[in-house]
Amino acid sequence: MITMKIRTLLYILGISVLSSCSSKPNQGKEEAKVRVKIYYPAISSRNEIFISGMVSAKQTAVISTKVMGYIEKIYVKQGDVVKQGQTLVVINSSDLKAKEAQAQAALVEAEAVQKDAQRDYQRYKTLHEQESVSDKELENVTLKYTSTKAHVQMARQGLKEVRSQLAYTNIKAPFSGVVTQKTVDEGNLANPGMPLLNVEQSGEMNVTASVPENYVTSIHVGDKTKIDINAAHVKISGTISELSPSATMTGGQYGMKISISENDKSKLRAGMYAGIHLSNHSAEDVAPQTLVKKSSIITKDQLTGVYVADKDNRALLHWVRLGNEIGDQVIVLSGINQTDRVIESTKAKLYNGRKVIITD
Repeated sequence: MITMKIRTLLYILGISVLSSCSSKPNQGKEEAKVRVKIYYPAISSRNEIFISGMVSAKQTAVISTKVMGYIEKIYVKQGDVVKQGQTLVVINSSDLKAKEAQAQAALVEAEAVQKDAQRDYQRYKTLHEQESVSDKELENVTLKYTSTKAHVQMARQGLKEVRSQLAYTNIKAPFSGVVTQKTVDEGNLANPGMPLLNVEQSGEMNVTASVPENYVTSIHVGDKTKIDINAAHVKISGTISELSPSATMTGGQYGMKISISENDKSKLRAGMYAGIHLSNHSAEDVAPQTLVKKSSIITKDQLTGVYVADKDNRALLHWVRLGNEIGDQVIVLSGINQTDRVIESTKAKLYNGRKVIITD
């Protein structure tokens, strides 16, 4: 009897242990760490102004035509290098060639009439000197001759007009460069003013930017600059070569161009983002700025924040107050400092305290 009671007690204890274990199957199991990249916020000091810009070709042309017609042939594609005067596009010109033939025939006819009138004029002039014809007769012949000369001039101008239109059916490169965009295909109907190709001057580049009105008095033509080209992983120097004196049509933004060295031009491509560092000649007017990448910003309801990796490599959410955007960065007015390790955007879900692995 006692043996039976002991067995029953052991059985109950075993069931209790199993039940306890099964109720916490994941106890002690740690969630997988997230691989992230970090960076430190950019800080612009009182002695420096930071604005965004772009690498641009010194000369850019949007190729179009003044005539309507079907595109017969396109000799280039995007990325092709072209030389000045090279034929790029041919537009069907059958109707203009017919008009050219008509204008040519009209000119030949007008010249023939003029020659006949010139002979009459010379003959009547001689007869008038011999007093064989009256002043009135000579005057009538002279008027006829003058009229025929005017008709020849009109015919020549008509032919010149048709030929100038024909020139727009054989579109040539205005300068040597690279085709950066092709917006039409063979067989498309081209209309006057419609963009067909974009051509940028090869090798000749500068950096362009728009300067806010509160900074424009602090910079001058000839100032030296430092430029970060993140896409090419290079830092280059430049000199302000142009600064617009007016922002009437640009909403308070003053256009600026920065010239760069020939050696630096070979490293760049048009369209690359440029971070421009300018010396501030009136430092008391500009407060230091903290900048983070826009890709790091997260939004929850009406709040914005960034995740920061702490000393134990755990993600911590910092709520921040944001200012203006500058290129791919945004000014942080409060919420982080320059020593915080800001986490770049990640597809993995982050939350306060989640372990992260810092990667290069």
